[in-house]
Amino acid sequence: MAVIDELIREEGEAIGFGNYELGEKTKKDGFEYKGDVYKIKTFNEITKLEKNGMFVYESVPGTTVHSFKATESTVGFEVEGDRDAQVTLELEPETEYIVKIDDEKLGEMKTNLGGKLSISVELESNDQVKVFIQKK
Repeated sequence: MAVIDELIREEGEAIGFGNYELGEKTKKDGFEYKGDVYKIKTFNEITKLEKNGMFVYESVPGTTVHSFKATESTVGFEVEGDRDAQVTLELEPETEYIVKIDDEKLGEMKTNLGGKLSISVELESNDQVKVFIQKK
């Protein structure tokens, strides 16, 4: 797949966002999707997504995310970048989740008091990795 030149877009029943090829921080605010308002900040060092003013996703370094879809019990997306990345998601506080990367169970992880869950994804030049997180 490719980076998202418009920074954030609707992709059927999901959204796509981020552009890790940008040399300087670029942002887009006010993107509406299914009654929610999103804000994206992205470039080669970081990609950060907010929904209705609340933290949703962050990667260091920057990434491009495709088919991002979140429900009350699951989060799924495909992430790509030119190097390995640390991805942090905002989920329910102090809750156990099953984490799968490329359909392989990574294990069970518990969010912290603030609801943050961090995972590392191995990305080689423009590789794409499928991530699926399910509430236990």
